[in-house]
Amino acid sequence: MPRHFLTTADWSRAELEALLADARALKASPFQPRLEGKSAALVFFNPSLRTRTSFQVGLHQLGAQAVVLDAGGTWPIEVVEGAMMDGDPEEHAKEAARVLSRYVDLICIRAFPKFQNWAEEREDPVLTAFAKYATVPIVNMETIVHPCQELAMLLALQDAHGALEGKKFVLTWTYHPKPLNTAVANSALLAATKMGMDVTLLCPQEDYLLDERYMEAGAQFAKDAGRSLTVTHNIEEAYAGADAVYAKSWGPLPLLGNVPAQQEMSAPYKHFIVNEEKMALTNNATFSHCLPMRRNVKATDGVADSPRSLIIEEAANRLPVQKAVMSAVLGATS
Repeated sequence: MPRHFLTTADWSRAELEALLADARALKASPFQPRLEGKSAALVFFNPSLRTRTSFQVGLHQLGAQAVVLDAGGTWPIEVVEGAMMDGDPEEHAKEAARVLSRYVDLICIRAFPKFQNWAEEREDPVLTAFAKYATVPIVNMETIVHPCQELAMLLALQDAHGALEGKKFVLTWTYHPKPLNTAVANSALLAATKMGMDVTLLCPQEDYLLDERYMEAGAQFAKDAGRSLTVTHNIEEAYAGADAVYAKSWGPLPLLGNVPAQQEMSAPYKHFIVNEEKMALTNNATFSHCLPMRRNVKATDGVADSPRSLIIEEAANRLPVQKAVMSAVLGATS
């Protein structure tokens, strides 16, 4: 069976450290013919700027060919086993994944949840189906988690802080005019706890807690590392002594699918914006966000443009970390 890269939860801390070390080497020497003669299908059920560009350029720099498939809205795929296919989907993942596997050496998938039925969507049906039926490695380009983004985050944090063990990492919810995917928040929690950071999740109230799967996994990773995962709704308590602040917006899961109700619940919490006053409570913390970021809504210009801001460095790191991931799953590391 091929080794997939679906979530950092499936990879040990030592394996993640090895990926980061390789990414650092690829950052220093970008052009390496590790994947010469190979090809990858980049299947986008949702649009992208950083992900599409970094994967496509990364494959080029490794000597491979990218086949970009814009599947959103034009290529509906059925993923349910035994489904009666009398609706829009004309193709099942069972065929699509196996046929693509005959053409390419690697399949990368970007498929967001629709946030209509979380009981089903939390099973990551599109990614899970491709991983089940493909005979080549699958890489997650963002679904209900975003593992490549969080490797980029970890690389930026290591470059800024050195060893991450015992550093206080604050994952803060921030206001956004519309409910967003929880993928980056889920992955940030998984990655930071697994790497031995003391993680604080700051959110307005319990309705904004992440899915229990990620809360429980984060708590276990923190326990395994001899560290802590703390949940607080107190802004000053969260920021006090923080070494790294990571901002992300997401909607309250109990109101999933009801956008007006989610917007109404979030409206009173615009003061969760990351600003200079909050950052002054920290231990000269770094700040980052996955991008795109609404300036002066999620974070002020002063924070985003500060010398301690890692937003551009983290985004740039998408290129080397993804090259390291693709090299690893294809057995082509240096």
